[in-house]
Amino acid sequence: VQLQASGGGLVQAGGSLRLSCAASGRTFSIYSMGWFRQAPRKEREFVAAISWSGGSTYYADSVKGRFTISRDNAKNTVYLQMNSLKPEDTAVYYCAASRDARALGVMSLYDYWGQGTQVTVSS
Repeated sequence: VQLQASGGGLVQAGGSLRLSCAASGRTFSIYSMGWFRQAPRKEREFVAAISWSGGSTYYADSVKGRFTISRDNAKNTVYLQMNSLKPEDTAVYYCAASRDARALGVMSLYDYWGQGTQVTVSS
């Protein structure tokens, strides 16, 4: 499975961005998709996850009510709509795919990773 993330950029605080993650290859093996982020000098952390077929979603407390994860199975693409962005959301955002339906926010259960896309929120 190959993952291609896109949609990052520079935005002012309070603004919005939509990230996309296109999956290719053996996508039938994917059970969960997730977004993670890593800010400078910090560890990578979970942001949001969605089941590939059922549409169940799961969010980190820090983004609940502001971010929405969704997927388009016909396009093998997962999206992360980010609204009301804050400077602390600045990070490299990575999409990931798991063959494990239990993956959700557990980083170690993700098997495939995209290359990351930079999101910078200015104050």
